[in-house]
Amino acid sequence: MPLVASCQKITHISDRGMAMQRLTEQILAHADGLPEGRPVAAKSLLHLGNRAAVDQALSRLAERGQLLRAGRGVYLLPVTSRFGVRAPSVELAVEAIAAQRGEVIVSSGAAAANRLGLTTQVPARSVYLTSGRSRKMRLGDQLVELRHAPRWQLALAHRPVGEAIRALAWLGPDRAETALRTLKGKLAPAAFNELAAAAPQLPTWLARNVGKVAHG
Repeated sequence: MPLVASCQKITHISDRGMAMQRLTEQILAHADGLPEGRPVAAKSLLHLGNRAAVDQALSRLAERGQLLRAGRGVYLLPVTSRFGVRAPSVELAVEAIAAQRGEVIVSSGAAAANRLGLTTQVPARSVYLTSGRSRKMRLGDQLVELRHAPRWQLALAHRPVGEAIRALAWLGPDRAETALRTLKGKLAPAAFNELAAAAPQLPTWLARNVGKVAHG
C-alpha cells in the first residue's frame, strides 16, 4: 500500500475512534442528567449520531460497566454514592420504563396480596404485570420479570382497588370470597364500593364473589 494511502487510512481510523469516544462521552453526560432509573434509549440520542453509532456506543459503555444493560434496548446509569456503586431502584426503573414506553406496569398479584395482609407469603422474585409484552430485565444482580397481564388485572392500576383486584386474581376462585370479606374490613368504604362498581370488568367468578360480599 502506498505511504500516502496508508497514512490516510490511519487518519480515518483515528478520526473514527475520536468520534466514537466523543459520542460515548456525550451519552454519559446525557445519562448523568437523568433522574435515577430513567432508561437511556437509543431513539432519544439520535441527535448525537446515527442509529448504528449510537447502538455501538451504548454497547461499549455497557461492556465497560458505565451503563447497565437491563434488557433489549434498555440501558440504565448505575447510581454512585459514598457506599459504592449500585443498580437503580427497581421501583423507580419500572416506573420510568412504563412512562417512557406508554405501558401500564404494576406490582404482581402476589406482592399485592402480601401488602394487603391477605397472605404472609413474600414473593421470592421481583415480578410485575404489564400491558406490554412479557420480558425480563436485569438490574445489577437482580432479575426483574415483566409479565403480560389481561386488561382486567390492570384496571384501576395505581389505586387501592386495583391492588385488591390483582391480589384476588392471584388468590383465585377458591380463596376469593374469604379474601373479599377481609378486604371489606380493611379498605375504606369508598374503595370497596369502587371495587363493587368495577365488577362488570372482572371475570365471572370474581364478579360473582364481589357482588356476594358487597351486597350480602
